[in-house]
Amino acid sequence: MRRNFSISSFIILALCILFFILLIRAVNAPEPAAAMSAFFIGPWNGVWFSGNTLDAVTLLLTAALGAVAAFQGGCFNLGGEGQIYIGGLAAALALLNLPSVAGMSLWAAAFIAITAGGIMGFISGFLKKAAGANEIITSFLLSGALAPVADYLLAGPLRDPSGNLLATKALPRLLRILPPSNLSVSFVISLLLVATGHFFINTTVLGYRLKIAGSNPAFAHYAGIEASHYWMPSMALSGALSGLAGFFAVAGTYGRCHMGFSGGLGWNAIAVALVARNRPLLLIPAALVYAALEQGSQSAMLAIGLRFETSAFIQAAALLFAAIQGR
Repeated sequence: MRRNFSISSFIILALCILFFILLIRAVNAPEPAAAMSAFFIGPWNGVWFSGNTLDAVTLLLTAALGAVAAFQGGCFNLGGEGQIYIGGLAAALALLNLPSVAGMSLWAAAFIAITAGGIMGFISGFLKKAAGANEIITSFLLSGALAPVADYLLAGPLRDPSGNLLATKALPRLLRILPPSNLSVSFVISLLLVATGHFFINTTVLGYRLKIAGSNPAFAHYAGIEASHYWMPSMALSGALSGLAGFFAVAGTYGRCHMGFSGGLGWNAIAVALVARNRPLLLIPAALVYAALEQGSQSAMLAIGLRFETSAFIQAAALLFAAIQGR
């Protein structure tokens, strides 16, 4: 099965390359060779671009692992975008108000972001178990209701009056790995989280019970495993990881919390999780390919003026190919 997965992955990669070449020809790009070079080489062209591409992988890995946590428990967390946003805002509030002593404010901010996202996920899981509410709807509505509150705070009370952005003041940042890029120690933490998730799901009794309860509730019930007992923990863990991704964004990537910083990360994370077929270790290549596509599209836009709609279409087509492969 692993060999088949590898072969089909190469086929999908070849299809993506062919599709991009055909698309460049179709839009009559003035310099097709430059466009292809910017798209494929641009994300890795030097420390700055390589570091920023890996930083995008960090955020995708963390948020996608949150989506996998929900999927493994038999739930679908559609509120990841809001959980990232609120988690990042909560972390920013902590960093703005807590004294920065030996990095303790960063640890506290991470804990607060995890808690904020975890509470949001837990609420949806609780409503599913206690009232039979669909967690897809409740997680989406809860996130949608809180996002405007975050927008108001960032545009008003929390806005840095000395700048032009709708953002907070500069925040204490995580240790950078490849300066001057945005890559920080969050990259290492995200890899450790993925490894931990793989170990938990595949080698522990609790992880096995979680996987069975989420993938086949009827069989789980026959084996004495009540699937509903895992809804709240899996949704809470999913929200917590999304909140952590928000912390990585504000304290690692941007160094401040600005309006709309999540930028579709929650939705991209769901796509990466589906492409990886909810396997933690497969999140790494899936996130790497998606981040390279995203950064390559932006590089092509800057290099030859490739339209934003074209670059978005490239990413969508690549994900479609990958989703077909995952069937």
